[in-house]
Amino acid sequence: MKPETACIHAATSIRNKSHSTGAVAVPIFQSATFAHPGFGQSTGYDYSRTQNPTVEHCEELITSLEGGAGASAFATGMAAIATVMELFRPGDEIIATDDLYGGSIRLFNNISAKNGIIIKYVDTSDLSAVQVAITHSTKAIFIETPTNPMMKVTDIATVKKLIGNRDILLISDNTFLTPYLFNPIAHGADVVIHSGTKYLSGHNDTLAGFVVAKTSELAERIHIVKKTTGAVLSPFDAFLVTRGIKTLAIRMEKAQSNARKIAEWLKSQSKITAVHYPEQGAMISFTTDTVETAQNILNKVELILYAESLGGVETLITYPATQTHAEVPEAERLSRGIDEKLLRLSVGIEAVEDIIKDLEESML
Repeated sequence: MKPETACIHAATSIRNKSHSTGAVAVPIFQSATFAHPGFGQSTGYDYSRTQNPTVEHCEELITSLEGGAGASAFATGMAAIATVMELFRPGDEIIATDDLYGGSIRLFNNISAKNGIIIKYVDTSDLSAVQVAITHSTKAIFIETPTNPMMKVTDIATVKKLIGNRDILLISDNTFLTPYLFNPIAHGADVVIHSGTKYLSGHNDTLAGFVVAKTSELAERIHIVKKTTGAVLSPFDAFLVTRGIKTLAIRMEKAQSNARKIAEWLKSQSKITAVHYPEQGAMISFTTDTVETAQNILNKVELILYAESLGGVETLITYPATQTHAEVPEAERLSRGIDEKLLRLSVGIEAVEDIIKDLEESML
């Protein structure tokens, strides 16, 4: 099944076995609990924190798109990452991409560190640096590719070769590229994380997170943590994500096409000193000549919305220094190139000419 078709038809079992009306859209099973037919009997569902038919349908869809063995759905992307970190014990060492989303850094530096997990930040696009960082205590390598916000790309397949037969999990955050453009498991990843809030739902109208595991055993370990800690996705939000994924392919194609044209246009502008675009996806970061130029753009854009988040049909512009990475210590932030001249653009599906015109007029 081609990716475009899979986005619509990859998960039909719940729809087929749980609803007899022939509804094309998966029903919303807005129930906290489920009755048993009798003693020792079950419909397969007991309590929605453990499993829910609508959520299960969404999980099957994500599993199929990523080529995994199982998935768990969460209330947010951060809940998904936090659950993955529960796989580790005090003293375990995690090598993490140094240019990460600020929320991930906040989790690692505050919660994970408090729990005794050692985080080593490394430029994972530099494979020699990854090789040097691996020790006998290393239990996982956490990769974001492309990174947020500097768009660095890590070769997952080569990192997997560096791991070899060692008992080290390779974890990849695939939020920026989505399973439509890239499948980390096919390149060696053991765990794939998504903020489903972004491209998967695609309309800036819900929060969601997903963890996809390569093996059934690992998927079950994650599921146990999910149902125990309880940060699960609601049935209605699962419905919204499933609905959003139906148009993932056409949205990503349009947004990516727009992004490529905008990146080329930005490179030709005298007030733009650097453009960070990995030639794939719809995320662009760029550096302006002055702080004043950056802030003028934020103040003057009209079609483009000055807002956090990304991956929706609307084009959004973000100021990482005061938004996504505001809590990263200044020295660390500046060492990664995240200064007050850096802007991040999540390109939407509007007419590219209108997006460019808005940017152009904001720099006058």
